[in-house]
Amino acid sequence: MKVGDGGVDDSRVDATGMRVAIVVARFNEVVSQRLLSGALDALIRHGAAEEDIAVHWVPGSFELPFVAQEVAISGGADAIVCLGAVIRGETTHYDLVADGAARGVARVSLEHRVPCGFGVLTTETLEQAMERAGGKHGNKGADAALAAVETARLAREIRGAARGEPGASQAPSG
Repeated sequence: MKVGDGGVDDSRVDATGMRVAIVVARFNEVVSQRLLSGALDALIRHGAAEEDIAVHWVPGSFELPFVAQEVAISGGADAIVCLGAVIRGETTHYDLVADGAARGVARVSLEHRVPCGFGVLTTETLEQAMERAGGKHGNKGADAALAAVETARLAREIRGAARGEPGASQAPSG
């Protein structure tokens, strides 16, 4: 793994049998659609079945945490991926939306114990967003999806170890 590659350990990403919900912001849809395509492609390449992936569209990035929370409460997903693009404008609205989305998604993940991949781009320009949605800086939608799956697998292993299940990861001795 190298610096800047998304931090995902590809050898630990197996989406086989995993139910994944993707919550996507419609605002800046040209970017969001590309993030979604990257996430879907990454999940399928790593073993997810199309029928195990649910996509939920919301108006904007500020609404991502609410729908992610509804998915978490329903128990319908092993991992949730939140995707969107917040592009700076002439007012401070950008800061409020970006902060609300980030804090809200983190809260959902922690309170409901469901890994939430955060694929919300916060950029200065549309060009920067496009570069991170399948352009020269990769696809952050794919990165967020794989991070959510890797984290969900690790959580399963840890929970299995706590129950003494064979093959579950063990805490390092020391």
